[in-house]
Amino acid sequence: MANLPDKEKLVRNFNRCANWEEKYLYIIELGAKLPAAADDLHQPENVISGCQSQVWIKMTPQADGTIALAGDSDAAIVKGLIAVVFSLYQNLTARDIVALDVRHWFGELALTQHLTPSRSQGLEAMIRAIRQHAQTLS
Repeated sequence: MANLPDKEKLVRNFNRCANWEEKYLYIIELGAKLPAAADDLHQPENVISGCQSQVWIKMTPQADGTIALAGDSDAAIVKGLIAVVFSLYQNLTARDIVALDVRHWFGELALTQHLTPSRSQGLEAMIRAIRQHAQTLS
């Protein structure tokens, strides 16, 4: 996921957007940067429940102890939100994922107050699923 920005760059890029329309376009642009979904991603075990759109996330432990994330959605904005979440969690170990307070970063992005309630619930479902899976891997 080298093409996704790190946490600090994500915040800087978000803050450069003049309004929420530009921020939504940036979120969609981030989603387009996610690697194409592998054939094994769209499996029932990778489905995130609690999302209005279809969301698949797969976590794979790497030799260096970090967790590789793969994800996809059938909705462009939701796919972008997956990319935002992956930007926060990229290059982290399972323990680091569990320990990271993503709400701090969402506050920096002023993200949650500009999402519809169903997207906010879906975002929470993604984070909850990633953290729960990371706990089983740590």
